[in-house]
Amino acid sequence: MSADAVRIAMWSGPRNLSTALMRSFGSRADCAVSDEPFYAAYLKLSGADHPMREAVLKSQPTDWRKVAAAMTGPAPNGARLWYQKHMTHHMLPGIGREWMRASRHAFLIRHPARVLASYAAKRETVEFGDIGFSEQAELFDEAAAIAGKAPPVVDAEALLADPRRVLIALCAALAIPFDAAMLSWPAGPRDSDGVWAAHWYDAVMKSTDFGAPKPMRRLEDAAMRRLEERALPIYERLAAFALR
Repeated sequence: MSADAVRIAMWSGPRNLSTALMRSFGSRADCAVSDEPFYAAYLKLSGADHPMREAVLKSQPTDWRKVAAAMTGPAPNGARLWYQKHMTHHMLPGIGREWMRASRHAFLIRHPARVLASYAAKRETVEFGDIGFSEQAELFDEAAAIAGKAPPVVDAEALLADPRRVLIALCAALAIPFDAAMLSWPAGPRDSDGVWAAHWYDAVMKSTDFGAPKPMRRLEDAAMRRLEERALPIYERLAAFALR
């Protein structure tokens, strides 16, 4: 298939198990994956000082229009399914959204305390805009308007607790067949990984499946707890739609 492939736009903030879920879909023989295709465009427009900024800018198109055209064009290698891993905070106000109509949308959420603890381990400072909660709620509403119904939502902790059940439910919601190959994958890098994998993907590089859930710890830093409090109502709103 070419432009008629089923495009799955999975919307997540950072540190949400998004790369593990990309690994899961990438384990299917019928599925191509794209890793954060708007990252370089986001960096150029925002001026954000992210780890490996220059390497990211050189690795991808920085014009969002070219990225959008690519995401709505033929799937890589003629794949029947095309899983596109998108970060919600990359969708700046200046980036158009019309291209979203070509995809089936789903959302991956995680409790903000877990997101913040994981993000802080990779960067010295964390701002609310870094974790993409506001944009995730906005994009959820846009995707619902496109589909005429709420898009499927995957809670990361439910995914860890019972990957098979949640993936079966997700595939059903996306109107694609479940494939047991999604439950595990070989360790190591992928050609489809973004250049930023060297900074962010150390844990998933060693993984061969989703792993077991871990206890959630209270954030000790007061500033981080304020960010958690700000994000929590958004998480709870989307969690009401989580696949059961």
